[in-house]
Amino acid sequence: MTTATPTPQSQKRGAEPVVTLKGVSWQTFKTLLAEIGEDRACRMAYDQGVLEIRMPLEDHEEPKRLLEDFVTAIVDELGIELRSLGSLSLKRDDLTRFIEPDSCFYIQNESRVRGRRINLEIDPPPDLAIESDYTSSSVDKQSIYAALGVPELWRYTRQTLQVYQLVEGEYEQREQSMTFPFLPVTEIPGFIEQSNTQGQRTAVRLFRQRIRELLQNQ
Repeated sequence: MTTATPTPQSQKRGAEPVVTLKGVSWQTFKTLLAEIGEDRACRMAYDQGVLEIRMPLEDHEEPKRLLEDFVTAIVDELGIELRSLGSLSLKRDDLTRFIEPDSCFYIQNESRVRGRRINLEIDPPPDLAIESDYTSSSVDKQSIYAALGVPELWRYTRQTLQVYQLVEGEYEQREQSMTFPFLPVTEIPGFIEQSNTQGQRTAVRLFRQRIRELLQNQ
């Protein structure tokens, strides 16, 4: 039996509208996904019978856009390639799990998937995924990412950036990024906050300047 439960967060003013459906079969979920298509505003996550549907608001979207720009600035300064795939649908039928990250990137494995339509049955998962958690989730997103094998996960929650590394099938919090070990993770929320007073592009320029300083001092 499928039941729908609005989460407590969806009742709060300014919070993301979230609906949780329990007892949803994988086949039913795939049918729903096919019916509504990819051109939609809502984001979905499915974990072994539990389906979460949420509508992101600006408090959720703005930090993740800045984090995307920061990652792009880093790879530009390093002179390496990047394949940025935004909220790419990450799905594995054999695991009955599905998630749409706020953003994801192929960095170490960029050359392996360049120009390809991603199929996680044969392709590696993204090297880095980003979640901007403005409200708590009714599904364990980290377990979904771990099952899919995403090596590194960044979670931005209320002015704090947490970095997780996949170790033997489970995430462990780290003080440094595995992908960008020179990156001062604790400084990143400050640049996001600067965007509120100085503007987004100024924050990105300041971040890029900081990355150049770090690389010059290596």
